[in-house]
Amino acid sequence: MAESFEELLRKHRAAVERFIKFRVPPDESDDILQDVYFSAFKNFKSLKNTQSFKPWIIAIARNICRSRFRRGKQKWEPCNEAELADSRFGITEAFFVRETVNSLAENERNILHMYFWQDMPQSEISKALGVPLGTVKSRLHAAKRDFSIEYRQKGENKMKKLPDILPDYKIEKTDKPPFAVKWEELMGWFIVPREGESIAWGMYDFPSRKLTDICEMKVTGRASVHGIDGVEIEARQTCIEDGGTTEERTFVAQLTGEHSRYLATSFMQNGVRKIYTFLDGDEFLNNWGFGEDNCGNYIYPKHKGDIVRNGTAVTCKEKNFLLDIVGTYRVTIGGKSCDTVCVMDVSTYNNGVVSEQYLDKNGKTILWRRFNRDDWGFDRKGGVFGGGDKLWSERLPENERITVNGKTYVHWYDCITDYIL
Repeated sequence: MAESFEELLRKHRAAVERFIKFRVPPDESDDILQDVYFSAFKNFKSLKNTQSFKPWIIAIARNICRSRFRRGKQKWEPCNEAELADSRFGITEAFFVRETVNSLAENERNILHMYFWQDMPQSEISKALGVPLGTVKSRLHAAKRDFSIEYRQKGENKMKKLPDILPDYKIEKTDKPPFAVKWEELMGWFIVPREGESIAWGMYDFPSRKLTDICEMKVTGRASVHGIDGVEIEARQTCIEDGGTTEERTFVAQLTGEHSRYLATSFMQNGVRKIYTFLDGDEFLNNWGFGEDNCGNYIYPKHKGDIVRNGTAVTCKEKNFLLDIVGTYRVTIGGKSCDTVCVMDVSTYNNGVVSEQYLDKNGKTILWRRFNRDDWGFDRKGGVFGGGDKLWSERLPENERITVNGKTYVHWYDCITDYIL
């Protein structure tokens, strides 16, 4: 039996609302949503296949947004009106490999491209280049050798930027009022979603202070998801403790006049490429959604008084979204000192997790620190991530502790970027 309009709308309402809220200011969205629902209800009989309800109603929403803008009745401008398409950002080569190939001589780039990317047999390459088969074999061997040398050197140079042991640092509270800062970094990944940007950052365990993971990121070009313009970002994360295994992931993200936010993510899982966008509900929002109404990270943070810090004691309001500036600090790391504002995040993306993010006057992260609630990840069967019956304070007795509304949180690890080196 075919589902009714009410049943289908109930199922896909959240996706429609996200689509509208990503395109228009909050004070305009309710009126547009009402127009969308009315138009969809009025034209529902024309929908021949109810399985297409979601793209059908989103197309209605898109057309109404466009119509409002064209009539000049609104002061806002929607994002670029590219055609609606799933997975527009597609799949690309890892930027680290691409950079290495581009650094080779032209004849080496060409022969590697024909052999690996176009999957041409050596005999066909011979005909295409007009050279003997033996010449192709020798050129290919030399190109592979030069690629291997260059790739290894690039990797070593990249890793040398991040020290194996986290330098000693000092965090000193100052009496200065928080300064204004423009914070355009993507929450949790430290890169600014803008063409030309790149960054490498490292994760350091405590109390050993050893480098455990390196993540290299680069904006590779423009992209669009569901008609929303952004940029594509490639990330290559290497786990040093796990023998240097790597994981590659692609993001599409957007920097607006007020927010920095994720639009989509793509990664491999068990040989299958998984692609999630901001319209995909909990599968996307639980990991990549951020901010009130999933608006993203507000790039002009201000002290709101939602979180108050006094030494190691933190008090905060009972709210679903808790991100606030808690003061100014002088941070000295690796012999370099700078004034920062500290942004604290209390359980906004993971219940029981607190982070401290120290931003300089350029809006760049100088130091990021994570704390776990004493029972975070704890269950009676498995304990804390294989830690048996030990709580975090027992498992990491040397690590720093803070209290948040009277509950104990334990320092776990830190992150720094190559920006500070």
